[in-house]
Amino acid sequence: MRECITTERARRIRDVLARRQRGFTLVMDNIWDPHNVSAILRSCDAFGLFRVHLYYTTEKWPELGKKSSASAKKWVERVGHDDAGAMLAQFASAGVQVVRTGFSKTARPLYDFDFTRPTAVILSNEHRGASPELLQGVPQELYIPMQGMVQSLNVSVAAAVILYEAFSQRRRAGMLDSPDFSPEELAALEMEWADR
Repeated sequence: MRECITTERARRIRDVLARRQRGFTLVMDNIWDPHNVSAILRSCDAFGLFRVHLYYTTEKWPELGKKSSASAKKWVERVGHDDAGAMLAQFASAGVQVVRTGFSKTARPLYDFDFTRPTAVILSNEHRGASPELLQGVPQELYIPMQGMVQSLNVSVAAAVILYEAFSQRRRAGMLDSPDFSPEELAALEMEWADR
């Protein structure tokens, strides 16, 4: 029975890794609420993100309970940053388009963006909005079109909507049909994940 569980787990890990996407990521900009961070990580896992970026300069990265994050933090790689210029330069050198959420007059609707391109979407603190250095360094801005009286969503809900749009675009483009990693990378990741 144990061998069957081990084989089933190995197969599940292999299948999940084969659909993980490196070309789309989120940047959490000083999001302090652990429930929101946990929900964002769950959505990242659900929609196949391999990695997220944590830009924390005014807030502390929140302590995440195992139960509240549903162990998603174990399956989504996290990279910390505290220098906006260096982070944005890293994205630029890798050919990644960077977009932030917001409501300015130049913001474009979510579905106007091509998420089949390598992309990083910045989600900011709900109370203060984007950090000033990110406002200055990232001119592209998106909003989620809504039909009701309330014109904003909780940051974790917004993340899920954005992730679903990116997932849908990438699925339609056939980007989930073949792994985003080389066979050697997949083999190394399978071994690493098996120990988690």
